[in-house]
Amino acid sequence: MRSENEPTGQKPRSFIEEARRAQIVASAVEVIAEAGFAQASLARIAKHAGISKGVISYHFAGKEELMEEVVNRVYKQAADHVLAEMEKVEGARGLLRTYVIANAAHMRGHRAQIIALGQIFMNLRTADGKPRYGVHTSEEIYRALESIFQLGQRTGEFRDFDLRVMAVSLAAAMDSMFVYWAAYPEHDLEAHANELADLFERACKK
Repeated sequence: MRSENEPTGQKPRSFIEEARRAQIVASAVEVIAEAGFAQASLARIAKHAGISKGVISYHFAGKEELMEEVVNRVYKQAADHVLAEMEKVEGARGLLRTYVIANAAHMRGHRAQIIALGQIFMNLRTADGKPRYGVHTSEEIYRALESIFQLGQRTGEFRDFDLRVMAVSLAAAMDSMFVYWAAYPEHDLEAHANELADLFERACKK
């Protein structure tokens, strides 16, 4: 029999609870994107969602936990889309190109999320005042990219190079692409992504 509680010891959330949390996160994204991190109070987010502040407090311990949930959900949605696209291709070059293009294609319809993430990354701090997010929280992304590069080196598609240097460089280039597009929405994100994919294909190939 399955335990009543999850492995973490927390009782599994109901469909209604999950739907409410998703609603709160969506409103948080919109408020942060429109008003900025500092102005995105729980009261303002609650008003946007059409609920009371108490409802948010029931689901989240505070603003910090809500901001972390925003980041987790945005990344998961993007990852689900990108992985689904990557499953359709073979070879390291195809995986590399799809990773870049699919990320851009997904975020093309979620500009508010990009803006909200930027605000959270710049402003959210830990209890000791250090940034909550940054290079130190990007290890999973670096390792995923390294696995693509390593595959290419193993199959002979890619030249020999430092996996971590290339992974950090690609992650930074993609971050810059999204930051620029968020600031200039008229910028052709699709064309930028294709140029970026071309650039790293040339950098990696023998």
